[in-house]
Amino acid sequence: MNVKTPNAIDSYVGARIRTRRQLLGMSQERLAEQIGVTFQQVQKYEKGINRIGASRLQRIAEVLHTSPSFFFEQGDSEPVAVPGLGGRDRTDPVAEFLQTKEGLVLNRAFLKIADPHIRASIIALVTAMGQAESRGLTISASTTDISHPLGE
Repeated sequence: MNVKTPNAIDSYVGARIRTRRQLLGMSQERLAEQIGVTFQQVQKYEKGINRIGASRLQRIAEVLHTSPSFFFEQGDSEPVAVPGLGGRDRTDPVAEFLQTKEGLVLNRAFLKIADPHIRASIIALVTAMGQAESRGLTISASTTDISHPLGE
């Protein structure tokens, strides 16, 4: 029995589709309905098992409110780098983080904040916390402090 091994680029594009879909809070079923395939087909696209044609990728990009090039970007809008294909081989920590539960929750919550000043304050806070931790300082907050930041 010949088991099909997914192509590295197909897997990468599929992972980017999955990440974008999850970031938007969209189910596989809803994406499938919007692009005219079964949710099983979407699963195969996301795993890289089935390749995606150009017109289908264009439709997926429309439904996910992005451009087709998004699915091929790596890091700072670099093209996909796959070992053996001449590109740089490095992992993208941002993409890896976005695929975690925490990354998705944080990004969804941040996207709901419309006020640019609040967004800037959050970025400044997280940056300061990251710098403090990298210098070996500990930052602690109880779940009560986080759940009720104003003592409510």
